[in-house]
Amino acid sequence: MRITPLLLSSAAALALALPATASGYQVETVAEGLDRPWGMAFLPDHGDVIITLRGGGVVLWDEESGITELDGAPDVVSDGQGGLLDVAIGPDFDETGFVYMTWVDSVDGGTTTHVGRAQLDRDAGALSDLEILHQVSPGIDSGAHFGSRIVFHDGFLYAGFGDRGSKDFSEDHISQDLSSENGAVIRLTLDGAIPEDNPFVEDDDAAGAIWSYGHRNIQAMTVHPDTGAIWLAEHGEAGGDEVNIVERGGNFGWPLASFGVTYSDGEVFAQPHQEGDGFIAPIHHWPPGREAHNPPSGMTFYTGDAFADWQGHVLIGNLFHQYVGLWAEEGDGLTEVSRLLDGEEHRIRDVTIGPDDGYIYVLADGEDVPLMRLMPE
Repeated sequence: MRITPLLLSSAAALALALPATASGYQVETVAEGLDRPWGMAFLPDHGDVIITLRGGGVVLWDEESGITELDGAPDVVSDGQGGLLDVAIGPDFDETGFVYMTWVDSVDGGTTTHVGRAQLDRDAGALSDLEILHQVSPGIDSGAHFGSRIVFHDGFLYAGFGDRGSKDFSEDHISQDLSSENGAVIRLTLDGAIPEDNPFVEDDDAAGAIWSYGHRNIQAMTVHPDTGAIWLAEHGEAGGDEVNIVERGGNFGWPLASFGVTYSDGEVFAQPHQEGDGFIAPIHHWPPGREAHNPPSGMTFYTGDAFADWQGHVLIGNLFHQYVGLWAEEGDGLTEVSRLLDGEEHRIRDVTIGPDDGYIYVLADGEDVPLMRLMPE
């Protein structure tokens, strides 16, 4: 393990804009050499972390053994942005051992994101009885914008997906098509069934699994610890990235309302969100342009005790600008308080909180990258 102390002198504290009461933190590299990791989750009662690798592997990390590879991962198509993506621990894990995952595989029409689960056998070092619970429909011949993240809330599974890179910035865009689950959040039972109270389940022209739609490329999802609302972060076109609070049946506007511009020429292609446009506006957005382009990946609320001054703040990973943002809720929006790991030159893929130690665990993005944790200095 490698420990990098970050001593917060008064000058450094000013540069990082940390809360005045913060005394500093240090970064410990707890695992190295991970190949394109994508998602992670703590397993109950053991202090170990399950990590997905986009090429199709699943590994466990624990303090004593380090990294252990598991058998039984799903077969994946990892071309483009595809592969093995998110992982989440079932709310009934103690009884069933179920681990839920999203991954990309071939279907008629191209590829699509799958939602499935398997049982974890720690002693055997394996995932077993893998079952597909849901395939995003329709499959598309594209290697872009699969999403995806999983959260559990009120006994249901929610998963968010991307728009597969469609550049049709019109009312015909796939994210505005209720018959398509691309660019949407879906809601399922833990067994993969479509709940009868989903908002569009009675609409013959809509996909019954859809909970909200009009999303571009969902890269983070978390549940607010106080309100129980589902928050997500998604990429904009070039800038215009958003943090949204999910609403039942809500249309979040992509690509008809956006703060972004085109990658190709920086042109405006849609009006920004505005009152009365019929779309749900984000709680926070980044401005247009490549320099402002965040883009977010991985998000969680800080609920631990190790950093008492950060209680209730939201942590959002940043890919291009390579830091973890610490954000405070203020009024109807978010204000950035601090940039953690800024200057460490790691694209950030995922972030979570250790349930026992309250430390911040950060998963870097790319080939041969680390799992890190931030601890009080």
